[in-house]
Amino acid sequence: MKILQTGTIAVALLSSVSAHAASVYVRDINIDGLQRVERETVLSYVDIKKNTSSSDKKLDEALKQLYSTGLFNDVSLNVTPDGILNIKVEENPIINQVLFDGNDKVDDEMLTSEIRLSPRSTYSRSKVQEDIQRILEVYKRSGRYAAVVEPQIIKRDQNRVDLIFKIDEGPLAVIDKVNFIGNKHYDFDDLQEVIMSKESRWYRIFSSSENYDAEKTNYDKELLRRFYYKRGYADFRVVSAVAELSPDSKSFVVTYVLDEGKRYKVNKIEAVSDITDIRPEALNEYMELEVGDWYNNDKVEKTITVLTDELGKKGFAFVDITPELVKDTENGKVDILFHINEGQRIFVDRINIKGNTRTHDEVIRREFRLEEGDAFNVSKIKDSRRNVENLDYFSKVDISTTPKDANKADLDVTVEEKSTGYFNVGVGYSTVNGALVRAGVTENNFRGLGQHLSLDAGVSQRPQDYNLSFTEPYFLNRRLRAGFDIFRTEEDYQDESSYDSSYTGGRLRTGWNYTDDLSQQVRYTLREDEITNVGSEASKYIKEEEGSYVDSSIGQTIVYDKRDSAMFPKEGYFLSFSNDVAGLGGDEKYLKFDAKAYTYYTLADYYTFKLFANAGYITGYGGKDVRLPNRYNLGGNTLRGFDVAGIGARDKYTKDALGGNWMVYTGGEVNFPIGLDEVGIKGRTFVDMGMLGKPDNLNTADVEYSSSPRVSAGFGFQWLSPMGQIDIDFGFPIVKEDYDETQVFRLNFGTRL
Repeated sequence: MKILQTGTIAVALLSSVSAHAASVYVRDINIDGLQRVERETVLSYVDIKKNTSSSDKKLDEALKQLYSTGLFNDVSLNVTPDGILNIKVEENPIINQVLFDGNDKVDDEMLTSEIRLSPRSTYSRSKVQEDIQRILEVYKRSGRYAAVVEPQIIKRDQNRVDLIFKIDEGPLAVIDKVNFIGNKHYDFDDLQEVIMSKESRWYRIFSSSENYDAEKTNYDKELLRRFYYKRGYADFRVVSAVAELSPDSKSFVVTYVLDEGKRYKVNKIEAVSDITDIRPEALNEYMELEVGDWYNNDKVEKTITVLTDELGKKGFAFVDITPELVKDTENGKVDILFHINEGQRIFVDRINIKGNTRTHDEVIRREFRLEEGDAFNVSKIKDSRRNVENLDYFSKVDISTTPKDANKADLDVTVEEKSTGYFNVGVGYSTVNGALVRAGVTENNFRGLGQHLSLDAGVSQRPQDYNLSFTEPYFLNRRLRAGFDIFRTEEDYQDESSYDSSYTGGRLRTGWNYTDDLSQQVRYTLREDEITNVGSEASKYIKEEEGSYVDSSIGQTIVYDKRDSAMFPKEGYFLSFSNDVAGLGGDEKYLKFDAKAYTYYTLADYYTFKLFANAGYITGYGGKDVRLPNRYNLGGNTLRGFDVAGIGARDKYTKDALGGNWMVYTGGEVNFPIGLDEVGIKGRTFVDMGMLGKPDNLNTADVEYSSSPRVSAGFGFQWLSPMGQIDIDFGFPIVKEDYDETQVFRLNFGTRL
């Protein structure tokens, strides 16, 4: 196989015509080399007539015109002394077939639709080069920037050729490094969590987040804008987002230059109406923000939605609500004015969805704030788009409008699906649980119905657990989460209490949101608790509980979450209250209550102060005592500085920990930078305080017990390493009892991807 070479282009004027002559006389025109092209076609491009004078410039233009047609591989012109214009051409061959070789990741159909050359079209080198660039663009869109395309031809008879594009697809171009410049309040970990583009790591082999995509980088700018706008930075902007390709075309360094701007608190909120029948003061109760809150663009948009809905109920179906921000930059305050105007009278005719090859239409439609036939509303369309994006099933969501007639329009929804399943794998080590191996599979869009299904298992030197979980997010076609869990847990308590325990059972649950911040879950749990391998020298209280028992309970949890981030909170607070009742069949009868409260403050850039409090109480009824598996323990990961089950009631003779019927665990922690942000290491200091109550069935003569507070203080480090999160803490008991078990050093190392 040989690549076709372009011939020489020349204009030859014989010596009888001076090199500087102004014109030549053309008496006749002779054309040689034509096979398929008609003589008249050539003459139409030459535009030179017989028995006329012509100039050097006109001959040169004729040459260029013939060559630009793409019909010829070689063209030459010369004029003889007797005025004969000889035009000699070599026609480009005709393409017999176009083939692709080496393309495994992109199919022939896709490449054929992109290129211009096709069977029976005219071959030319320039057209081939144009198609090579089109093929390379296809591979760039799929993340393969190192792709190489070489054209080859096979000559056939009758001046025909087979054109073959030899393709070396190359590897996917990954993101080697992500940089943020200009971020003062939020560090790398905070912002990396926000964007879709992730740094390449070995454990992301089943994820596409590390593959570079220009559209994904552009969407990251919007995600960063939303993140900052939600937290008071109304002047925030992404100055630039630049991706630099490595010399080998295999990786990128993506750099986001940010201007955080001033942070604003709300000074005034007011509705301003241009519609005479609307009283602005009556709308104050629907404002999501309050004076003194940090500015939050999400709540501004939600206020627009709520106002639109309320005005629609009052008969104002066509309103246009536009927010105006009046900023006092010097003092960091902002006035928010909601301008209410008469909108266009347009109705939604159809909502057309395309691009969802796997996800059912209904999964997308149920996230829309509008239905077919509703009044057209821009704010509801924005909310609908955000709802669909928040599903996290699609890499791209576009909503466009197509007018139908004077008062109707279609909404065209175009999505690009992405992988919604992933494989979990983890390894680690903890001073509490020893070596750990964990693996699992999760699918967030099971069967394309938006259902969540996960299966995972963890095995360590101390506990082993196995879990199967399923959740239907729209149970009975309502915004009602419902699901079930099946679990098996085995745990070794030999060091603390001379026994092993296991839990096997299942749980049915349902949950819903009252608001974006307030949610509730109700559950029913049926499990078998078993205490085995009780040591011969174990406490008599543990020997009494050896065996298996059935626990049947119903419970609920209500959560109010005002944190700015669930993963890396810096501001806001979290409150939860749970209670469970056992005794609906089974062997156990108890009432249990748990409460948690966390609050976060940013004292200065990167310095986060956390206060927390946990409290729990459990009591038996109907003559039943609370058994070991349901009691509280403190120490290890809770109450740092003390060993697992390190405080509380303890058998005087065997030193076995016996747990407690109530507990309080509280404290404070400051997280701060130590100059190693580049590698993801932060420092922290903490003070913990805990108290544990005695079980009711214990004889005080047989146990050592004090409900007095235990206090510890210490410092530690958190490293978000490529292998996962590593926590190192040094805790020093300040207030303790002589019989308490302490643990100065604590290490947790592991990852759950």
